[in-house]
Amino acid sequence: MKPSGLKNFGAILCLAAGLTACAGTATKESTGEYIDDSAITARVKTAMIGDKNVAARRISVETFKGTVQLSGFVDSADEKDRAGELARNVRGVKFVQNEILVK
Repeated sequence: MKPSGLKNFGAILCLAAGLTACAGTATKESTGEYIDDSAITARVKTAMIGDKNVAARRISVETFKGTVQLSGFVDSADEKDRAGELARNVRGVKFVQNEILVK
């Protein structure tokens, strides 16, 4: 191989390694999925903050590959159900795992 060919080959290897590092697995999000999940989490929290029937500060929201997990404590089953409904209605949410506990 000519020296310029080795330089191009090296650049291709670096690019391939970089793209592989951003790829997701079953237990790890890709960079794009992480950004999407962060946006989903923010939209779910915003929906809860805007709803007077949900105490958003007492509810934790985590998102992994489009699945939203809700946890925390609320005062009623209606509040728990409403939080789940708000999360399900957010664009990008694939599934809601509602683990909120009623005190």
